[in-house]
Amino acid sequence: MKVYHGNILTVNAENQVCDYLVEDGGRILWVGKELPEQYKNAPVTELGNKALIPAFVDTHQHFASFSTFQAGLNVMDASSNREIMQMIKAFVQKSPAKTLICFGASPYSVEEKRLINREELDSVCPNQEIMVVKYDGHACIVNSKLLQKLDVRVKNLRGYHPDTGEMNQEAFFRFSDYITNSLSIPDLFRNMQAAVDFQASKGIGCVHTVSGVGFAGNLDITMEKLFAKSLTNGFQLRVFPQSLNVKTATSRKLPRIGGCFQCALDGCFGSHDASLNAPYVDAEGGNGVLYYDDEKVTDFCKKANRAGLQIEMHAIGDKAFDQACRALKAALDDYPRENHRHGIIHDCLPTEEGIRICKAYGIQMPVQSAFINWKQEPDEYLSSILGEDRLAKLNPIRTFRDNNIVVSFGSDAPCTSPDPIVWMDKAVNNPNEGEAVPVQDALRMCTYNGSYTTFDEQERGSLEAGKIADMVILSANPYTIEKSEIGKLKVEQLLLGGKPYESCQCGLGKTVLKGLRSKAKA
Repeated sequence: MKVYHGNILTVNAENQVCDYLVEDGGRILWVGKELPEQYKNAPVTELGNKALIPAFVDTHQHFASFSTFQAGLNVMDASSNREIMQMIKAFVQKSPAKTLICFGASPYSVEEKRLINREELDSVCPNQEIMVVKYDGHACIVNSKLLQKLDVRVKNLRGYHPDTGEMNQEAFFRFSDYITNSLSIPDLFRNMQAAVDFQASKGIGCVHTVSGVGFAGNLDITMEKLFAKSLTNGFQLRVFPQSLNVKTATSRKLPRIGGCFQCALDGCFGSHDASLNAPYVDAEGGNGVLYYDDEKVTDFCKKANRAGLQIEMHAIGDKAFDQACRALKAALDDYPRENHRHGIIHDCLPTEEGIRICKAYGIQMPVQSAFINWKQEPDEYLSSILGEDRLAKLNPIRTFRDNNIVVSFGSDAPCTSPDPIVWMDKAVNNPNEGEAVPVQDALRMCTYNGSYTTFDEQERGSLEAGKIADMVILSANPYTIEKSEIGKLKVEQLLLGGKPYESCQCGLGKTVLKGLRSKAKA
């Protein structure tokens, strides 16, 4: 038994701040302003100016991809393509692998104001295949070695640009599938274990992972479920199969389906393929790309809804957002369900009509506040392609909240690094002040709402008696510091089931055996 004394931010329905929390055997026994007599002999952890909060939840992440890219070369912080080339050259010299992966290239954060190209990649990596994934995860640049390998299979696909080596849309997905299948299973599991440890250092105790990126037979979905069930340190993974085939979920006894890739209704702003109701305003113009017609999306939603699955779909542009809203509405009109918890991911440019549908039908929103004032996709760029009017309507978190829509936060990793302190900071200190939210709301969106989205709120997400003691000690109390200081908060410790986080790294054989035997939720 252990007592915590200090700033206990419960994130319960009343957002109570208490003085004492009692934990025993991994469960919270009691939370309140005074310590009952029967607990007064228990050892006490004095928090002082620190704060105890529920563990964070990342509600949208490409876990296998993040694990892979985290083990590769991240070039997000490079200030020029010359610097990226130097980083790749050093990476090549120390890596004997046949195929190399880099992540994070952006034309908007480098001085050249363009993506690195195939010729430049060839100059520093002529003999190994290399794919540099764009920061938004929806495009890549490949060198000649890799292009030659797949040229016959991709040259007739949309998004094929052999001159620069940039691949978008279906061409990108084909290269992504190839890279995915080049990974060894032991390496992937080791990378996953390292990725869990990294996220635990950020106070994250649960990740909602969207899986299904090109492995034969959707092997990665099976692996992620197995990995999730193998974890014995209290860390939680909830697997969403990225598929339009309902059987992909039901055959694996997963209660949910959706994500990006196959479940993406459009692309993203950075590649001019987020689907818009009105054209882009820059020279490229056009309305972006809507991957499917209404009939296909609605048919998928109806089948998944009737199968009792929870549905989530990617929609960034307003045209895609409207399509997602129409399809989910049609599915729920066809087969009403009170507690479906269907969601639309990203919701960057929603419409008033779509928001009305989400409010009326209880559609929740896993959004990415990290996209606000994002270095890789700055407001100056977004204004140049969308115009000032649409720029002002991006990521309207307060509007969602005011419409009683459940908003949760996620990283979309590897697009942004999983860091809940950043999510809170961006939500509270939004440059668009009308869409900023109070810190209490931002913390709820990082914790309780994340648990709610996958039906975990009865066990996790708030500090209340009877719940599992998944908790984080923060360096200061976010409710009382200046909001300008929120970004300086530090995660001092993650406690899962009341115990300090322990690394999940172990051998592949043990991991598989644990996963096969476990009855844990995934």
